[in-house]
Amino acid sequence: MIIRRVADDAARQACFDIRRAVFIDEQQIPEAEEWDTHDATCVHYLAEDDAGPAGTARLIARGNSAKIGRVAVLKPHRGSGLGARIMRAVMDDAKLQGFTQAELEAQVYAVAFYERLGFVAEGPDFDDGSGILHRVMRATL
Repeated sequence: MIIRRVADDAARQACFDIRRAVFIDEQQIPEAEEWDTHDATCVHYLAEDDAGPAGTARLIARGNSAKIGRVAVLKPHRGSGLGARIMRAVMDDAKLQGFTQAELEAQVYAVAFYERLGFVAEGPDFDDGSGILHRVMRATL
């Protein structure tokens, strides 16, 4: 499995296809909530192997903080550790870019997953507009 920064339209579309499958189709997040203006300017990451795309994430620069989001893994690859590998790759890349902190808005059911990667939850749970409760988390890079 290779995890890389997206550098072309085809790879970006693969990231969008994964997000559509996971967030819109599976989790029933309204399409209007999934896509935003950051998609045009953020750094997208794609995990893929010879069989094709498997997972994605994105990074939005916020000063010295890297906001990581839209982390998604297709069903056949869940439970394989791919989500953690994607997160480590994005965090390592963020550190190389000079960011000193990573932040994210975790779906509440995934808080423990992100804690294992060094993130600390803060503040109350909130609905980000998707109908799913989230929690802000931060980690030092």
